[in-house]
Amino acid sequence: NSPLRSEVVNGADILFVRELLGGLYFGEPRSWDKEAGSAWNTMRYTRDEITRVARVAFELATSRRNKVTSVDKANVLEVSQLWRATVTEVAAQYPDVILEHHYVDACAMHLMNTPRNFDVVLTENLFGDILSDEAAVITGSLGMLPSATIGGQVNLYEPVHGSAPDIAGKGIANPLGAILTAAMLLRHSAKLEQDAQAIETSVRKVLEQGYRTADLARGETKMTVSTQEMGRMVHQSLNEMIDRRQAMHAV
Repeated sequence: NSPLRSEVVNGADILFVRELLGGLYFGEPRSWDKEAGSAWNTMRYTRDEITRVARVAFELATSRRNKVTSVDKANVLEVSQLWRATVTEVAAQYPDVILEHHYVDACAMHLMNTPRNFDVVLTENLFGDILSDEAAVITGSLGMLPSATIGGQVNLYEPVHGSAPDIAGKGIANPLGAILTAAMLLRHSAKLEQDAQAIETSVRKVLEQGYRTADLARGETKMTVSTQEMGRMVHQSLNEMIDRRQAMHAV
């Protein structure tokens, strides 16, 4: 139930690859001098940090639609100039993947106007934080979005939304972000693509039947269901799919 027109969002499938260890959030020095009334942060990246995350984006693109959109602010930021140059170098190793560069402000506009033009969006920490939340408009709710922190020996999976303690126990939270996060875990860590697709298809079928949690309900929607009911419906849809698959194998 996106507030955007259906002809704009139908078929949109965007994967954000956001660098999580560098940039303004962790750069040093940083300080707030209350007496002087001034504060400062440092946006810093190394070539190796950018190369690492860029390779992740390009590898993922090879199993999708072979397109990477790198987002920066290279017209004014030196760190973005390094970002753009490094991503371009990495792109040379993936000749089958299309690379395009967007300034972050232009990307924010194009995400709303033409979301179907995007495949894998690669960007640094701050820009990725903002753009990925903006993209929730495409699905209709932040509660729909799964995410994963991938790198090193252990991957961390969690929905994009926070814990929302203000609605705890009310039965109005959207469980689909968490359910779709489980699908990401199966795909990227367990390498169980068929099972990941089964979960995603089950979620899609329930939504196509018109069921919505409160955050997705629009206008005169009469099929608003609770957190628990939505979870049970997806579970039932998944079980039916598994039963059909097993029946086909038994024939």
